[in-house]
Amino acid sequence: MNRNGRRTLSLAVLLAALGALMLPSAAAADERPCRGLIGATTVDGDIRVPAGATCNLQGTTVKGNVKVKRNAALAAKGVRVDGNVQGENSKRVYVFGNSRIDGDVQVFSGGPVNVRNSVIDGNVQLDSNRGKQLVINNRVNGDVQLFQNLVDTKRVKSNRIGGNLQCKANRPAPVGGGNIVEGNKENQCSRL
Repeated sequence: MNRNGRRTLSLAVLLAALGALMLPSAAAADERPCRGLIGATTVDGDIRVPAGATCNLQGTTVKGNVKVKRNAALAAKGVRVDGNVQGENSKRVYVFGNSRIDGDVQVFSGGPVNVRNSVIDGNVQLDSNRGKQLVINNRVNGDVQLFQNLVDTKRVKSNRIGGNLQCKANRPAPVGGGNIVEGNKENQCSRL
């Protein structure tokens, strides 16, 4: 191949590579918005609850994450999530009814949270939320952490926790008891 042919081929390879970078990723294409009900079906990829929307998942299998956006509400009953359930500035996040989350349940700067009667393979992290924060009768294989939650009841009761139970700067302090913790019970949750 002559010199001009190599330059043309190199330019073509470079343009093809740049074009591939500009295409939407498979992860972005595999995100399903939820407004209303998604029943007993399998969703490949993530579920996104758009700002201001309400999503009810009942018996749903999610092969990704569930992301709850600003002022959005999630009620997940009897679900299987291969990733995380994440809320930021959400209206409310409920995970209950024998759900199984393979990752974490993380809610930051949101409203009420209710994680009940479920298995969480990762951590439960509730930080800077307002309203009731309930973590009741779960199997959590990682840590349970409640930090800087305000206003209403924080109840941590009858959980089996594989890591630590850590609570700091919540007003009022969490109440509950009957938790079996393999790690440490710390600060405001030292007696729970």
